[in-house]
Amino acid sequence: MSARVGIGFDAHRFASGRALILGTIAVDHPEGLAGHSDGDVLTHAIVDAILGAAGLGDIGSHFPSDDPTWKDADGSVFLQRAVRLARDAGYRVQSVDATVVCEAPRLDPYRDKIQSALKDAAGVEALSVKATTTDGMGFTGRGEGIAALAVALLEPV
Repeated sequence: MSARVGIGFDAHRFASGRALILGTIAVDHPEGLAGHSDGDVLTHAIVDAILGAAGLGDIGSHFPSDDPTWKDADGSVFLQRAVRLARDAGYRVQSVDATVVCEAPRLDPYRDKIQSALKDAAGVEALSVKATTTDGMGFTGRGEGIAALAVALLEPV
């Protein structure tokens, strides 16, 4: 077996009456993200990257949105399970790099806390989180929602 790379992506629209959760951390914003679980696009993108790298499908195949078990579930549960599934398949998460795409909120004040929480949940030291905007273009630029991308590098154990 050799090292493997996976790419993850997730996007959700804003929804009233929900907390905004990014990287398992509550972020101050008037709206949260719609979703069957917590709508945490950042953690979900990381989960997809890990599952993809391990050749284990995607987040929807392991945590289907029509399963009431996952209603309002915390993304850290998905992340911990994805890491365990990868380990069971013979891989260890070596590193993760992720980017959140949104016009608002600004993530600078939360970045360290988000990275720390994700590192703890995944058991991965080499994990980075960045944020960018689309300069007003597309659904994120219009403030309709948030997207996230992630890349995970897995190595054989």
